[in-house]
Amino acid sequence: MTLQQLKYAIEVAKWGSINIAAQKLFITQPSLSNAIKELENEINILIFERTNRGVSLTVDGAEFLGYARQVIEQSELLEKRYFNSQPSAQHFSVSTQHYAFAVNAFVDLIREYGLDEYEFQLRETRTYEVIDDVKNLRSEIGILYINEFNAKVLNKMFKENNLQFTTLLVARPHVFISVNNPLARQKTVRLEDLEDYPCLSFEQGEYNSFHFSEEILSTLSHRKNIRVSDRATLFNLLIGLNGYTISTGIISADLNGPDIVAVPLDVDEEITVGWISHKNIRLSPLANNYLQSLKRVVKNL
Repeated sequence: MTLQQLKYAIEVAKWGSINIAAQKLFITQPSLSNAIKELENEINILIFERTNRGVSLTVDGAEFLGYARQVIEQSELLEKRYFNSQPSAQHFSVSTQHYAFAVNAFVDLIREYGLDEYEFQLRETRTYEVIDDVKNLRSEIGILYINEFNAKVLNKMFKENNLQFTTLLVARPHVFISVNNPLARQKTVRLEDLEDYPCLSFEQGEYNSFHFSEEILSTLSHRKNIRVSDRATLFNLLIGLNGYTISTGIISADLNGPDIVAVPLDVDEEITVGWISHKNIRLSPLANNYLQSLKRVVKNL
């Protein structure tokens, strides 16, 4: 087992593809594939499952990569201490449902630590991909919500993929609407008040299940539905079409501007937003710092 092999395995896990990892490492795909196979044979476990769509970490592989990352970090510290080697760029990745406060915390992390060199990734993505990213260590942290309706399905996925969920906040549902919407002047909004307005939600791609929806009450039917793939488009449509979406009520005027407000929704529901991480992996200092920034942002908002 060599440090080079460990670095190869980490890169493959990062990209979820041997072909892409080979390109990033500037080596041939057969050379990288053989190096991974030799490593697997030597340690007598299967690190990756190969499919037509790429590779994914096995349970044993996830545990092994956790140790591998620590070994690489320690080797870099030794090189820096005794060989005056320049430290490698700091790496951190987080995957999240479409929450502005996750972006706020990401910005605060970078500003606070003022790193000279880093490679960070913020993935605003679909529910299934948030879970898959953390499972396969493409992200250290995933941010999503659970409630009474989807908890059974999501908790089953967490258990099967060796993930743990930690609560960040518990919120009452709100509707996000334009300040010019007539409902913006009400203290609370009822579901029947919303019937004439377009309902906006995030599409979930091929994993389009009610349980993966980013909005509660996903099984309700609406006369006017619009599905979007990104937060900026959704907010533009909230203003341009007087639409609405259901979320936590936590909104950032710094990122989203002053034209959108949150009004409490009169339903007997709760939204528990939290973060998932891999049980076998110790979070990096940057990941822990991000979580502290996330808690501060949520508290302030």
